[in-house]
Amino acid sequence: MIEYRLGGARISDQQYRLGRVLVAGDDPHHRDMIVDCFRAHDCAVSGSPVKDVLRQLQQAQFGLIVLDVRDVPSRSFDMLRQIRARCGIPVILVTGQHQSDADRIVGLELGADDFVGEPLNPGELLARGRAILRRQEVAREESAGRLRGGYRFDVWELRQPGKVLRSRTGCRISLTNREHALLVAFLDSPRRPLSRAYLLQATGAPEDIYDRSVDVQVLRLRRKIEVNASSPNLIRTERDTGYVLDAVVERLFSL
Repeated sequence: MIEYRLGGARISDQQYRLGRVLVAGDDPHHRDMIVDCFRAHDCAVSGSPVKDVLRQLQQAQFGLIVLDVRDVPSRSFDMLRQIRARCGIPVILVTGQHQSDADRIVGLELGADDFVGEPLNPGELLARGRAILRRQEVAREESAGRLRGGYRFDVWELRQPGKVLRSRTGCRISLTNREHALLVAFLDSPRRPLSRAYLLQATGAPEDIYDRSVDVQVLRLRRKIEVNASSPNLIRTERDTGYVLDAVVERLFSL
C-alpha cells in the first residue's frame, strides 16, 4: 500500500477507489484484456463497444472510463467529445504502438485526462487511474483551503462553503446536502447538458440507486429557485439526456 501526504494528513491509495470502470473499445479481444486487468485487481468493471458508451453512462455510474483508440481513432475521438459535452468522468486513452504523438495530443486536447500505450501494463493502467483521482482530490482540498467564494446566477447568490441561497431581494433559502451538491454540479457546468447518472454521482448517491431518483431531487431544487417550478426557466429538461442549467454563472472568489 502506498501512502501520500496532503496538508499533513497521511492518505493511502485505498482512499482512491476507482468505483465502477467502463472499458470502451471496438476490438472485443483488446476490450476483454483490459476488463480482465481491472477484474484481477478487484475492480467493478463493464465492457462496451464505443458506440454504446453514452447509453452505458445513462444506465450506471462510473468513476473512470478507459477508451481504446487503437482500432478506429476517429470514432473514439468523436465519442470523447460527446463524453466531455455531458460529464467530467476521468478518461484514460489506450493508444497503439504505431499511433503518432499527434493522436495523443488530439486526445488530450479533447479532454482526456491521461493515456497509456502498448505494450499495455495492467499495473500502470490502474495506477494512472488512481493518480487522476488523487490529483482531483488534491485540487479540491487546496481549493477548499485557500479559497472561499461562490456563485452568482439569475437572481441568486450561493456563498461557499455555506448551503444558503440569497436572492437580490434578501430572501434566504437553505439547501440540503443533496440539493447543494446538485446545484453546484449545475453551476460548475452551466448550459451543458448533464446526464442523470452524472448528477447522481455528483450528489454522492449510492451506485445502485435508480437514476430516475435524480428527477425528484431536481424537482425539489426547482421549487426553491424557479419562479414557477412547473414551467422552469433555469433548470431545463434535456430529452434523452438529463438536465441543463440555462443561466449565466459568475464565479465569486475571495482569498
